Amino acid sequence: MADNIYPAASPQTAQKRRQLAPDTEAAFRAFSQQVFAEGALSAKMKQIIAVAVAHVTQCPYCIRGHTKAALRHGATEQELMEAIWVAAEMRAGGAYAHASLAIDEMNRIAAAQSGDQANA
Repeated sequence: MADNIYPAASPQTAQKRRQLAPDTEAAFRAFSQQVFAEGALSAKMKQIIAVAVAHVTQCPYCIRGHTKAALRHGATEQELMEAIWVAAEMRAGGAYAHASLAIDEMNRIAAAQSGDQANA
C-alpha cells in the first residue's frame, strides 16, 4: 500500500536483519521463544498480553503478528478486544495519573507568583 509508512514485512527484510547482526538476531529469537513458551502463563495468555502491549507500543508488526499468534493459540476475538481496551485504559490512565505533575507545577508557579506579588 503506497500510503503506508511501514514497509510490508518480508523474507528479504528478515534475511537482511540476520545478515547484519546474526548473533544478536539469534539471541533475540531464542529469548522470544522462551518468553512465549508455556509456563505459569499459557501461551494463549502470553499472546493476549502481547496484543495489548503491542497496542500501547503502537507497533503495527507486533499487532498483526501477535493477533495472528493469539488466535492460533485459541484466543477469541472478544478476548483480544477486551485486552486492547485494557491497554487503552492503561495508556489513558498514565496520562491521567501524570496530570499530577502538571498540577504540581501549576501550584508551584502560582505560589511563586503570589510570593513575588507580596514582595512587590
